[in-house]
Amino acid sequence: MQFIKKGTSIDFMGKRRAAMVLSGLAMLIGIVAIAVRGLNFGIDFTGGTLVEVNYAKAVPLEEVRAALADGGFGDDATVQSFGTPRDLLIRLAPQEKTAGNQVGEQVAQALDKATPGNVQVRRVEFVGPQVGDELAEEGALAVLVALMAILIYVAMRFEWRFALGSVIALVHDVTITVGLFALLQLPFDLPVLAAVLAVIGYSLNDTIVVYDRVRENFRKMRKGSAEQIINTSLVQTLSRTLMTSGTTLMVLVALYLLGGEIIHGFAFALLVGVVVGTYSSIYVASTAALMLGVSKADLMAVKKEGVVVDDRP
Repeated sequence: MQFIKKGTSIDFMGKRRAAMVLSGLAMLIGIVAIAVRGLNFGIDFTGGTLVEVNYAKAVPLEEVRAALADGGFGDDATVQSFGTPRDLLIRLAPQEKTAGNQVGEQVAQALDKATPGNVQVRRVEFVGPQVGDELAEEGALAVLVALMAILIYVAMRFEWRFALGSVIALVHDVTITVGLFALLQLPFDLPVLAAVLAVIGYSLNDTIVVYDRVRENFRKMRKGSAEQIINTSLVQTLSRTLMTSGTTLMVLVALYLLGGEIIHGFAFALLVGVVVGTYSSIYVASTAALMLGVSKADLMAVKKEGVVVDDRP
């Protein structure tokens, strides 16, 4: 579906300097936020106890937090709805010299004291600090391995300038997304890490579509500078980019608003990532390839002996 009229001209690359300043500022804020404030890791990474409880009737979260504070858990407890107002998920920081099952019993006693006979513990899960550290290390390693694999794939599939451009765009997307979580001190757990990896895949897919059209136009268009050809390629793929991003955002907004608090972090990371990834595939990836000096000579098809390559438009 094409809703951008044929022959439309948009000077994307003419605004690349302003886009570079904007991207650089956003990345700087993200890096400073991560370095200064740090990430608000969930118990998946820090270790701790997760307790799922069910109430016979809905109870305000403030009352549950107050009951836990009276039971000696204080600010260590995080309470959120889990599916329905009667189902709650309680996350607790690691308790020294206390087993996970004992913590679950203490939580049940504290809640039952506030509302006798109204609460039932459904499950208790314990994550040790050592396991949390391993998950953090392996999560960071997963992101690095993904970026290296992408670098190799794009270099083989297209050209090394495009490979560097795509990785620069992905680092840009991940830095801004993770930096926003550090800036707002939103919980960063395994579902959010999964969302960050999904953002990498989504952004790469959009970038590959743009690069494929750029390569095609470099071979077909006899006239025009590299900047003009990239602008033409971006306009030609703009309808596809906006349709894909728009429909994805509709689903993510519904997921964020209606999916419950337990999935807010995952949906929010994807929302930010899709918006930033759409922007980066247009400005960051294309600008990086242009600044690295990509030209027609780099992308012309290799002529085989005895084969005539027709590069006419």
